[in-house]
Amino acid sequence: MNPMVEFCVSNLANGSQKTFEELERDPNLDVLEYGCLSYCTKCAESFFAVVNGDVVQADSPDELTKKIYAYIDENPLF
Repeated sequence: MNPMVEFCVSNLANGSQKTFEELERDPNLDVLEYGCLSYCTKCAESFFAVVNGDVVQADSPDELTKKIYAYIDENPLF
């Protein structure tokens, strides 16, 4: 089972698309996009993704990518 990374389409449009595309190329991740993840305040304020059910936020797409990988390393599924 791969870690699941979920993105809101509105946050993708606001700039996290770069992170989405980078993570989507990783065969060890399941990367999904949804119309809305119901984190509207976080979506409006920062770049974010939901990783295995937990919100990961950052101030830039590059920082978001790093934080997602760090979260996955610190919280293995097994």
